[in-house]
Parts: sequence; structure tokens; C-alpha cells
Amino acid sequence: MTRESTYQAAKTVAHIVEEIFQNHRSKALSNGKDYLADIPKAHQIQAIIEAAFWISLRREEGHSPRISLAFLSPEQAGQPISFAQPIPLDPTMLTKIAPGFERAGVHLGVWCKNEELYVWGATFQIPNLCFVIDVSEPGLVVIKHRRSDALGKFSNVAVLTGDEVKIVDDYNAGLTDSPTLLKKMLDQGSSTDTNDALNVLLQLAVSMRAHKRGGTLLFVPSGSDDWRQSVRHPLHHSIDPAFSGLSDRMRENVSETNFTVWRNAISKEVEIISGLTAIDGAIVMNDKYELLAFGEKIRRKAGGDPIEQVVMTEPVLGGEALVVDPAQNGGTRHLSAAQFVFDQRDAMALVASQDGKFTVFTWSEYEHMVQAHRIDALLL
Repeated sequence: MTRESTYQAAKTVAHIVEEIFQNHRSKALSNGKDYLADIPKAHQIQAIIEAAFWISLRREEGHSPRISLAFLSPEQAGQPISFAQPIPLDPTMLTKIAPGFERAGVHLGVWCKNEELYVWGATFQIPNLCFVIDVSEPGLVVIKHRRSDALGKFSNVAVLTGDEVKIVDDYNAGLTDSPTLLKKMLDQGSSTDTNDALNVLLQLAVSMRAHKRGGTLLFVPSGSDDWRQSVRHPLHHSIDPAFSGLSDRMRENVSETNFTVWRNAISKEVEIISGLTAIDGAIVMNDKYELLAFGEKIRRKAGGDPIEQVVMTEPVLGGEALVVDPAQNGGTRHLSAAQFVFDQRDAMALVASQDGKFTVFTWSEYEHMVQAHRIDALLL
């Protein structure tokens, strides 16, 4: 099927995305994975992207649509809502029904018959590696798939913002000693454990970004108070005893029968903690997931040197590690977080900007420098 492109970025990225999904599928099959989705062809990917992009620019009763389109047949969708009359993959028609299907976890099912794509209904259940495209902001569409561990956020494949295209590079974690969190987000060495601490860090990052007020989370070693040397005194809002709501949930025994209840409880604790990052100043959490303080001001450690350089990375195709002045990475919030990690080299700092940018700061023994990982393309 040949068609004229109405959105050039869709045509540019379609074949690349098909190849990525095919590679993921081949790898999953070789690892014995089952319940795998069918992969759309490049021309189908292009058509779905174009529909999603034009939907994103429309408004329905003053609101921008927020929907998710998933490429799967009704037979792969468990117990879906099936429309008696399928809906064409038409931006005007889909914008009309978008308000009813914008809740988290709901996907409009897209399938093909006689070379025509159509929307057959809606579902909460999709197979592994299912092609999904989210419309969440005007001019922004995100291509993703269900994570292999079925936990938490989907894995992003590509982000299209207007004519800008970012393809996530699964094999580029930036540097030799990039944080495990970043490798987890790229599905490298995913754990199959349901009690997955790295997945909770990912949830915290997503939630911090979602409130759009900006914020900083300092992740420090338990059993050490060295972090106190890098914040102003007296502390603004120290927690005594440390708040252990999330920590207690992380230690619970999880079974198949109580997994959903446990996951919802974890999400609630994550929302409580990430909400505190909206307060001016940083929150401090240890590696047992205990909250130690919030609203704290970062300062350079007494007798320490000011940070002069960071190595900046972004896990996208064409991204290169660049050594830059720390002020180039963002504003005061980013600079103070970089200084904190420079002084506290066994710590990690997660920083969300009001404009949606998100950076993880860690110390690189390999580079002997603070590394700043731009990961907002993974969090959308």
C-alpha cells in the first residue's frame, strides 16, 4: 500500500520503528517469551503516527485529546469493549471519542482489514511488545511497548515533537558505569522480581515529572549522615523518625493473589513522596527508601571545590557524551544537584524541570566526573 505522507516525521521514522520492534520480537522469542503482539508494517506505523499527531493538535470542547492507540486484534485483548461498528482511523472521529478513553491504562485497539486501519474498541489488556502510541500533549506523540517485566511504565521507543524525532537507543546507556536505573529503563538486564526497587525509582521519576513544578530528589546511602555536609543548616524539614511508608511496602512479601493491592499501595506511597519534590528545595531519601528530609537547600561542602565540568549524555540515536560546563545543563536546581553529587560521590540526584526535562546525576569513577543523564525521552 502506498500513500502520501501528511506528517513527514512519521515517514522518516516508520521503517526504523518497524525494525526496532522486529528486533525486540526476535530477542523475546529467543528468550522463550510468549504472549507477543503482532508487529505492524512500516506503512501502518506511518499511518498510526500521522493519525495520532493530527489528533494531538485538535481540541474537543476546549480540551486537548489524551489517548493511547495500540496495534492489536480483538482476540489479543482479553475482555475488551468491542464497537459494533468499527471507527476509521480518522483524527476527527477519534477526537470526538477521546474524552471517554483518556484514563491511564486504557488503549484504543487498532487493527487492519483489507489494507485499511480501523479502531475496533478499547482494552486494558495488551500483549507483550504491543506497539502503542500515546497522545499526551499537543504536537507530541510517544511510541512505546509494554515492558518485558509487565511492571510499571512502558518502554519508550521514539518521541516525536513536531519535526523533531528522538529514537531511544537501547544499547546506549551513555557511559561504561552509567547507573543501573538508566539501564533498567532501557530494558537492559531487567529483573523478573515483582518487588523491584529499580522500578520504584522509575515510578518516582515519572511522578516527579508529572506535577510540572520541578523538583530534586537526593538518593543517599543508608547508615551515613555525610549528606548533611552538603545541605544548609539548620535543616528546614527533617523527618524524625525517618518516614518508612515506601520502605515498609518494599519489604512486604508479594504473591500473585495480592500483587495488584501491593502495586497500588506502592503507587500511593510514590505519589506522597514525589509530591514533596514540588516544595522549594530538595527531598532526601536513603537507599532503603526511607524519607529523611524535604525542602532542603543544597550547598557546597565546607572546604570542597566548586564543580567545573559534567559529562552529559542522552540515550538516543546520535547522542554523544559531551563534557560541558554544569551551568549548560540547566538552571540553579541542576547546578546544585551536580555539586551535591560532586561532593557526595556515592549519592544520586534526580532532577525534574518545570519544562519537562529530567536529569539523573551520578558520579562516574570511569570518567572521574559527574555524569548528567538526560532521560526525559524515556519518561514521557
